Amino acid sequence: MQARDRLIVALDVDDIRAAEAMVERLGDAVTFYKIGYQLAFAGGLPLASALARAGKRVFLDMKLHDIANTVARGVANAARMGVHFLTIHAYPQTMRAALEARAGSALKLLAVTVLTSYDDADLADAGYALGIDALAQKRAAQAHSLGVDGLVCAPREAAALRAAVGPHMLLVTPGIRPQGSVADDQKRAQTPSAAVAAGAGSLVVGRPILQASDPKDALEAIVAEIAAAERK
Repeated sequence: MQARDRLIVALDVDDIRAAEAMVERLGDAVTFYKIGYQLAFAGGLPLASALARAGKRVFLDMKLHDIANTVARGVANAARMGVHFLTIHAYPQTMRAALEARAGSALKLLAVTVLTSYDDADLADAGYALGIDALAQKRAAQAHSLGVDGLVCAPREAAALRAAVGPHMLLVTPGIRPQGSVADDQKRAQTPSAAVAAGAGSLVVGRPILQASDPKDALEAIVAEIAAAERK
C-alpha cells in the first residue's frame, strides 16, 4: 500500500456543502475518506455513495451496536452502498450478526476496541472491570477468532494488538496528531510515524487537516511522514 493510500481523511464537518468543498479542495491528493455520525446526520450518506462511485474508498464510521437483527439489516444496507469499511463495536453478538449480513459483499468490517477518547478512569466510570489495555486485547482476540477483517484501536495499543492478531488483520488508528498539533479530546493520541512504527495499517486524520490554514499542505506533510516512517 502506498503511503497516500494509508491516510484516511475524516470528513468531520457539519454540512454537505463544507464536505464537498473540502473534497474539491483536496482533489486527487486523497484516495480514502471517512464519514461518521457528524456528517451522516447532515445528509452525508448519499455523499458516501457518490464518493465510492467516483472511485474513492469510503470508510463509513457508524460504530454499530444493537440487537443482532438491527445490526444485520444495517450492515446489509451499508454493503449495497459500495463503501469499503464499516465500523461495528467489538461485542461478540454484534460481530457475528455483522459478519453474517455482509457475506458475499466486498465490505470490510472493522471492530472498535476502545474509543480513543477513553482512559482507564472512563472505563471504570462506565462499569468496566478491565483497563484499556486488557479490554482492547480481549476484544481484539474475540474479533480475530470470529473472522472480522480489522480493528479500530488507538495507536498506543497498535503494537501489542499487532503481535496478538498477527500480520494479516487490518489495524486502523484514529487519534493521530502530527507533532505540535492540539490533542483536542483524544486521550491516547500519537504521531503518524509512531502509529506506523507500531504496526498500524491505515491512519485516520480529521481536524489537523480540516482546520489547517492550508489543508492540502497539512495532508501532504502527513503523507510524507508516513512515507518516511515506512522507510525506517
